[in-house]
Amino acid sequence: MKKLLVPVDGSAASQKAAAKALEIARKFQSSVMFITVTLEPDISKYNKFGVLIDPDMKKLKEKMNETEKKMLDSIISGLDCSDVEVGKKVLAGVAYEEILKEAQEGNYDMIVIGQRGFTKVKRFFLGSVAYRVVSDASCPVLVVHE
Repeated sequence: MKKLLVPVDGSAASQKAAAKALEIARKFQSSVMFITVTLEPDISKYNKFGVLIDPDMKKLKEKMNETEKKMLDSIISGLDCSDVEVGKKVLAGVAYEEILKEAQEGNYDMIVIGQRGFTKVKRFFLGSVAYRVVSDASCPVLVVHE
């Protein structure tokens, strides 16, 4: 187990998963890639209806990306990353899709992901990134509960 992928979103569960991933990485001399996914607004749907998009949308996307990077940096700086090779990426898109794509393309050995513990009703209506990742991942997934 040489490569761990750790999606973080700022929640307590994802921060707990990040700490657990570092613990595992130390034990197995693994590297850890921290990622966060910013939602990419789909502006193409407006074009087909002739709705003009604010030209500042590009600036908004850049600002969202910058904010996610700061959050990711803050989380990583609050962890003890000594003796662990750590990387970080900010991705844009639908969270579970981007996590699965990164895991596949990066040939990761394990995904360590936090789960907030939604009730069954909330999970039904809102979905669960962790549930979708567990269901479709091509590698083992460790789910760390809040």
